[in-house]
Amino acid sequence: MPGSVVQIEDQLREDIGRFWRNPRRFVRYAFPWGEPGKLDHLDGPRDWQIAVLDAIGDHLGSDRAFQPLQLAISSGHGIGKSALIAMVSNWAMSTCEDCRIVITANTESQLATKTWPELSKWFRLAINAHWWNIGATTISVREKEHERQWRIDRIPWSENNTEAFAGLHNKGKRIVVIYDEASAIADRIWEVTEGALTDEGTEIIWLAFGNPTQNTGRFRECFGRFKHRWKTRQIDSRTVEGTNKEQLEKWVTDYGEDSDFVRVRVRGEFPRAGSAQFISSEKVAEARRYKAQGYDSLPKILSVDVARFGEDQTVIGIRQGRQFRILAKLRGLSTVQVAERVIEFRDREKPEAVVVDGDGLGAGVIDQLNHRGYGRGLFEFHGGVAADDSAMYFNRRAEAWGLMREWLNAGAEIPDDPELETDLTGPEYFFSNKNQIQLEKKEDMKARGLASPDNADCLMQTFAVKVLAAPKKPPAPRHFRSGSSWMQ
Repeated sequence: MPGSVVQIEDQLREDIGRFWRNPRRFVRYAFPWGEPGKLDHLDGPRDWQIAVLDAIGDHLGSDRAFQPLQLAISSGHGIGKSALIAMVSNWAMSTCEDCRIVITANTESQLATKTWPELSKWFRLAINAHWWNIGATTISVREKEHERQWRIDRIPWSENNTEAFAGLHNKGKRIVVIYDEASAIADRIWEVTEGALTDEGTEIIWLAFGNPTQNTGRFRECFGRFKHRWKTRQIDSRTVEGTNKEQLEKWVTDYGEDSDFVRVRVRGEFPRAGSAQFISSEKVAEARRYKAQGYDSLPKILSVDVARFGEDQTVIGIRQGRQFRILAKLRGLSTVQVAERVIEFRDREKPEAVVVDGDGLGAGVIDQLNHRGYGRGLFEFHGGVAADDSAMYFNRRAEAWGLMREWLNAGAEIPDDPELETDLTGPEYFFSNKNQIQLEKKEDMKARGLASPDNADCLMQTFAVKVLAAPKKPPAPRHFRSGSSWMQ
């Protein structure tokens, strides 16, 4: 290595070493704020991010530096949680040899598609990007003799496999544990993590971030009975620079300032009505393993959820009793082509009813089916109309999702399909001003980074109609022979 390059690298190490107890200065130094094509839209971390960075620095500069620092941040949507996770992680790794970091989230999908890509992006942007090996589940230092202990690991949690959280030891160095979307992480994982962070003479930092989607559980208790252990902050998205104020005000208008939706997604406050997740992840996981029996004689209901936008997909599925199958997932087809596929499956499966999403492009599919003579047993689904049980449900869509939830809770078989599981567990619910169950809108799911739940809506529509089983044919007359005469 040429002398000048060695000198530059030595200077870089010396500069970064000065930020051991000053994460705010590190973040200012390490990232290309305002540079075209990089962070040209940002001139530095946001005010709330600076406050968290300073809280870490103040703790490490105090006489309690070797006592665990536990920070819980409850917030509305879009404030830059993942970016701060990346900034803290890079500072922690860059300023402490053999630093150990574990990051988990509410779901593997959140980890894989949101948290980890953001983390990797910021590590690649950093002035010391060449120090790191950035992999699909691990970021480690490039020095061979240290790469096994100087690392960040992306670890999905499981109540049945807590070893990764029980083995968090790094005596005399630094440990950082980060929970993303912490409200949905099981209490057991919190308990195991807490019990593991006991090394003496070690810098221990535990950060829990998330929208406050549940009013029970350990994340909620960080702001309640365990508040003496945690430094906490609740952040209203409207107070944060760079958030989409127009979208936030739209939510306030649609749901109401004091609705649970706005409390959780805008104000960063816990809901009044328990978990905001409408369908339990546990029940959906069970349904992927469940094997239904005795459904062969029950009526079939064919369902078609028609794509509305370019990134959405048309899903065709069929439910028979306690079993649901997905027959096709289609993209880029016209209404005529979708109708052709529906006719194909109708002729093959011979369902007693066909339900088609009648809003948007689905109306064109319905027109085609009627024109082709397939109107018998055809039903249109309109989610926005009044529910049959309007005292409980805000509209028909929420009601059909409610019936689907009851079906799943009672034991049902669905395809072993992670996309379907994500769709079923994605929507959240709140209560209207009339105390009706109100399901989150699809466009609001997209605004918080989720896809339209097309697969789940396909299953949901099968609960929008009631189909009686066809009467069984009477048994054929039995004949038997007695003596020389045939008798009936």
